[in-house]
Amino acid sequence: MTLSNADTLYRLLPAIHRIRDAELAESLRNPLTSEEASELAVLEALPGPNATQQQRINALREKASHFRGLLTTAEVNELAALEALPNPNPSEQQRLAELHEKAARGPLKALLMAFADEFAVIEENLAQLYDDLFIETCAEWAIPYIGDLIGYEPLHALGQAKGLARAEVAHTIALRRRKGTASVLEQLARDVTGWNARAVEEFQLLAATQHMNHRRTHCLYAPDLRRWEPLTRIGGAFDSVAHTVDVRNIETGKGRFNIPNIGIFLWRVNAYRHSKSPAIKIDNRRYLVSPLGHPLQLYANPLAEDEITHLADPINVPDPIGRRLLAERKELYYGTRETPSAPLDNADPSIVLYVDDAEVPRQNVVVCHLGDDGLGWAHVPPLGKYAIDPELGRVAVASDLPVPGSVALTYHYGFTADLGGGEYSRPREADASDVKVLHVPNDFPTIQAALTALAGAVKGVVEITDSGRYVETPSVNVPPGGEWTIRAAEQTWPSLILGGNMTVRGGKDSAFALEGVRVAGGSLRLPSVTNQLARLVIRHATLTPGLALDAKGNPVSPGVASLSVELTGVTVNLEWSILGAVRVIEGSRLVANDCIIDSNAPVNTAYAAMDGVSSGGILALEACTLIGKIRASAIDPGLNISNSLILALASPGDTAPPVVVARRQSGCVRFSFLPYASLVPRRYRCQPETAAAEADVTPRFTSLRYGVPSYCQLTRATPDAIRRGASDESEMGAFHALFPAQRETNLQLRLAEFLRVGLQAGIFYES
Repeated sequence: MTLSNADTLYRLLPAIHRIRDAELAESLRNPLTSEEASELAVLEALPGPNATQQQRINALREKASHFRGLLTTAEVNELAALEALPNPNPSEQQRLAELHEKAARGPLKALLMAFADEFAVIEENLAQLYDDLFIETCAEWAIPYIGDLIGYEPLHALGQAKGLARAEVAHTIALRRRKGTASVLEQLARDVTGWNARAVEEFQLLAATQHMNHRRTHCLYAPDLRRWEPLTRIGGAFDSVAHTVDVRNIETGKGRFNIPNIGIFLWRVNAYRHSKSPAIKIDNRRYLVSPLGHPLQLYANPLAEDEITHLADPINVPDPIGRRLLAERKELYYGTRETPSAPLDNADPSIVLYVDDAEVPRQNVVVCHLGDDGLGWAHVPPLGKYAIDPELGRVAVASDLPVPGSVALTYHYGFTADLGGGEYSRPREADASDVKVLHVPNDFPTIQAALTALAGAVKGVVEITDSGRYVETPSVNVPPGGEWTIRAAEQTWPSLILGGNMTVRGGKDSAFALEGVRVAGGSLRLPSVTNQLARLVIRHATLTPGLALDAKGNPVSPGVASLSVELTGVTVNLEWSILGAVRVIEGSRLVANDCIIDSNAPVNTAYAAMDGVSSGGILALEACTLIGKIRASAIDPGLNISNSLILALASPGDTAPPVVVARRQSGCVRFSFLPYASLVPRRYRCQPETAAAEADVTPRFTSLRYGVPSYCQLTRATPDAIRRGASDESEMGAFHALFPAQRETNLQLRLAEFLRVGLQAGIFYES
């Protein structure tokens, strides 16, 4: 029994005290305030059952709950008639009940309500104390204490990833019991880094004469050229082909195949779900999976391993899905069942095709190479089949099948972090009671229709409840003092395909926010005419660099601004987002945290005024990656530029440095990389430190092309001055919060503890 509920405490009192309390409530002055009394009168005047009718409804429902047959025919008809009366909406009914309860509340019950609040605090504390006894449920502060009980030695804290210690502490005893085995090293790598991992005993792959008493039949000196899978996996984590000995040190990452060597393979790219995303229609028989229409490599949804003794297989890691792999292992990667009537055999597949909102069963899907071949695609599916190309992200429909009304896919794509929007968790505060929330497509079919319906609302939200593709160009006009938001619901990632520029206007002291949405086809523009918008927030969103992508994945309009702020007095806040070039007029201000601003080339201009040459507004960056030149009027003296990467090059014939700040008396640049010739306020522990050292500390990216899984990811070859050069010794740039270098160091420390004597381990990145 809980004592944190006032009604429970009240019922524990003797009946005589409750009766006297009710009498006192009637004799005393009404406890409602004048505003509450007026609100109660309005709610009671709403159409609906009166008190007598509601009492009769409750009595009949209670009688019917025991057994429906207890009601006579007349009572059944009476109940139906009473339930058919118009009722207030649920929120009005709840408020009416609260006011009635308060009006009938006596002094004794009011006192018990105060007690109940304190009892609730005590009960919550007791429950948390019990939870803190177990590593699975304890608070963060209790993890080191539980670890100390079993002799766990803490590692480097990892900022937002510091919760990784929970898994390691939980598995410590199990790992020690199996110390030195490959399965333990693999689990250790997962727990310490938080990345998917696989451990490989490299001596198993040595091409050597075998002892007849210890034959390794799986390790043949010459590979079988008829087996496709071992040949495609040569050199990777799942390599099973024999190799000659390599005597170089594996700890340096140069050697690999030797008797004492253990290889730890890590996947830095994760697989992210995109649910029921509409495919782009090319014609009645051909479709593109990507909402942007670019080639999209589909990824495997990693299957969790049930036993610690199990070594990872390809299905247990976020690997790209090849055509041959999908064709041969279709039951592992595609669909939930073989036929429509077959039992469920894959509850969480990597790919599911939906035609007219119905899942296409596995038996009706084939894998084809659907690459370009002149005016068409290289292959067409067999009769009665749907073809999927997982490497290009394409779907084809057989010529004898009906033309689909709609084609959608649930698939997984690769990316490095929770950035730019997606179906990952995006915590936010609950909407206040005075916020008007409209849903698309539940309430309105288009975003513009929902925005039109918001007209006049001071606080309004347009929430997109699916991962659909909306082809429209909405216009936003926020009323004075208003706060409007266009956002994606949790576990969704919609795409807004513009036909032109999306304009945002507002009255005095108004604000607009864009959250969780990917925008392509045009830019977000804040015009200066009839506009007094004060704040713009872009959070967990993508304004596609280059506005859009073509069929080859290249930007359609390289260097064109995806965000233009043409009026003064605006504060723009960017958080966990990806944008193209940004133009902000002098007199406004941009603050970016954990963002990528990409002008598609270092010689293009990433940040400037509207003409792309003059100085833009005040700038502040925290853990951001900028690709392109910067022209800013000043750096915010309170926020500065910190932990950021600015990859900029001067254009041929350009006499000005690639980064120029007009007013250099305030603010600073700290723990960041930017060209040494930049004209900026004072630098503090930035790279490069000298002009001669610039070539040696330049960051090395896996890819700078938006749309590929490793977009803006630093390679291991990047100098430590950048990989560990941030203020907290993490890497500079947009993926600063991942602490990749610290994860690697932590793993090396743990491997030294769990490796058998004489063995050596090397770390290799699969992605």
